[in-house]
Amino acid sequence: MFGLTIEKLFLVALIAAVIIGPRRLPEYAGRLGALVRRATLLAGHAARRAEQEAGVASIREEWTALDPRQYDPRRIIRDAWAAGEVSERSERRSIDPRADGPTADEATADVVDDVRPEPEPAGAWIVAGSSGHPRRVWVPADS
Repeated sequence: MFGLTIEKLFLVALIAAVIIGPRRLPEYAGRLGALVRRATLLAGHAARRAEQEAGVASIREEWTALDPRQYDPRRIIRDAWAAGEVSERSERRSIDPRADGPTADEATADVVDDVRPEPEPAGAWIVAGSSGHPRRVWVPADS
């Protein structure tokens, strides 16, 4: 900010303390604080007013609707699969209105899944990489 470093600001504050004196320093520090607060409020108010007059707020809302981060491929695929299952059931019901429950193939598949669950693979997931770019890595268990 204007080429001022911490050392230069400290030197200016020290010179101001010597010139102003220890008795009047709290008063002037309070005035400086009030001036900074007022300048911050005025800058914020000016920014909001400029956004309203220029229509930036409405443009920002339009861009947030197009934000690509809201499109999760996993959710899109899951919704598509669910929609496919619903459409298959509705097609079966349109052919045979009595087909309210699962078909015989679906019922036996459920029974088979309940009787013989798949064994869990031996191993564990570990987090590797830096905190900025973590990766999950599967480490199989030693057999």
